[in-house]
Amino acid sequence: MNSSSAPNSYWNQKPVLSSSQKPSGIRDTRPKEDDYGVLDAKTFDAIEADALFDSVNHAITHAGQSVLYRSLARPETDAALIQKKQEAVRELSSNSMLREALQHFVDTMKEGEQSLYHLLYGTFTGGIAVDNSRGGKDEMEFSGYGYHQFIDGTGFAIDMVETVEILPQPQSAYLRELFQAVRDFGKSRIYSLMRGPVYVSEGKFKTREEKPRYLPLSRFTPSMFKPIPVFFAVAALGAALYFFQGLLASFGIAYLGYGILVLAVPILPVVLIAIAASDRDTVIYPLRKLFKHSPELARLVDVLGMLDELLSFHRYSVAFGGQMTLPEISESERHALEVTEARNPVLARANSNYVPNDVSLDDAGRLLVITGPNSGGKTAYCKTVVQIQLLGQIGCYIPAAVGRLVLAEHIFYQVPDPGHLDEGMGRFGHELKRTREIFFNSTPRSLVVLDELSEGTTFEEKMELSEYVLAGFYKLGASTLLVTHNHELCERLQDKGIGRYLQGEFSPQGPTYRLIPGVSRVSHADRVAAALGFSKEDVEKHLASRS
Repeated sequence: MNSSSAPNSYWNQKPVLSSSQKPSGIRDTRPKEDDYGVLDAKTFDAIEADALFDSVNHAITHAGQSVLYRSLARPETDAALIQKKQEAVRELSSNSMLREALQHFVDTMKEGEQSLYHLLYGTFTGGIAVDNSRGGKDEMEFSGYGYHQFIDGTGFAIDMVETVEILPQPQSAYLRELFQAVRDFGKSRIYSLMRGPVYVSEGKFKTREEKPRYLPLSRFTPSMFKPIPVFFAVAALGAALYFFQGLLASFGIAYLGYGILVLAVPILPVVLIAIAASDRDTVIYPLRKLFKHSPELARLVDVLGMLDELLSFHRYSVAFGGQMTLPEISESERHALEVTEARNPVLARANSNYVPNDVSLDDAGRLLVITGPNSGGKTAYCKTVVQIQLLGQIGCYIPAAVGRLVLAEHIFYQVPDPGHLDEGMGRFGHELKRTREIFFNSTPRSLVVLDELSEGTTFEEKMELSEYVLAGFYKLGASTLLVTHNHELCERLQDKGIGRYLQGEFSPQGPTYRLIPGVSRVSHADRVAAALGFSKEDVEKHLASRS
């Protein structure tokens, strides 16, 4: 692969193969306070990214699920890469022979993948017993000396290299480059050590190609039954028996030699155990350390995960039901998102009657203000917008009829968070601090959702602050959604000639969950209170019963 090939940006991500003492977890790449990319930790939680992963996840390998989670937690901003992923997804969708062959390939590799993890992270406790796991959920402890794990774990890598040559060859550039990455691994030194033979010289390992042709070196074989050491052990035992037999014969007690033979038989298992322990400590453990720190092997495991991720996208589109599409990826200096009949990727999965809505975030309407009563679908709409942006940004299908988007450099989602107030700072200061953080980190290619602004202060201060903050986001150029009950604020913004306005539609029977143009000036709080059993009449009845 040349340095300009699109998937190279994936190799810059933290690999899913851990180089530590334990295998990595599927969700280890979630954003942290001091380590994030497009999504920060607060946004990741606010948009329910874990639930989105559960909805999309149809990967069957540990690597596949880890890669998919990494894609959602740390999405790419390279439009060319996402377009190539989409091309590969379309090829899998249209080419059933290739799709089924890759599915069989991933199914086959799943068991070998686990064997690789057993080799890299297992503890081998010794003994003559057949190798088997004795560890708990977080540990991998095996009896034996690791021979079985070495054979199966290295066999996984060998099988991947050999099998990719007999698969139907894809046409899409992304799949071709993944296949080439497997072939490149087949040319690496780590692959040669896994394939064998391995020669040991002064504590260092040499491949067949590295071994001097006429230099005799110890050759590692993954078995405790080694002919040469066993031969010498048996020969030494026979020589000792011959010596004692002759010595005892001179005293007329030659029959005792047979007793010595019986007593000497247990020496052979001791010799075998010593050989196996030496192999484990001087060969298997050091070799697996090389494997764990190998960028080539890490890339191979990532390739398995990336293939499984693509298949997961296809299975997700089939299982979800309804209209699904791969959105058009556009390149622009400003973020944009245009979607027709968008459904929520989490809520609509279990609800065939989910009400779709259109999304239009373009240069003219980059400030979208959403008003309406509680329980009218405002928050669900905002999460739908962000979740669809995220799915499109990883190359996945979105639940919609048609879609077009520009990849976001940053995605921010602010929600009220009264449960995590900073010491010495009230709710107003706490939320304003978050808004400030979002504003100063936003760019014209950012997508920002603000669920209410400037709570915890007077109405006049709330109006003034909200107005200049939203005008600031508008001038900045970021796509900004505001959820508010404040129709007075909408009137001020309309006077400035900025913003597009949607309101939750209500019928006499209740909310329709459609958003329609306009500004809502009613709250329907009485309807919500009555539904919860906390209306004015409910309060009066309770007081009357107490008196």
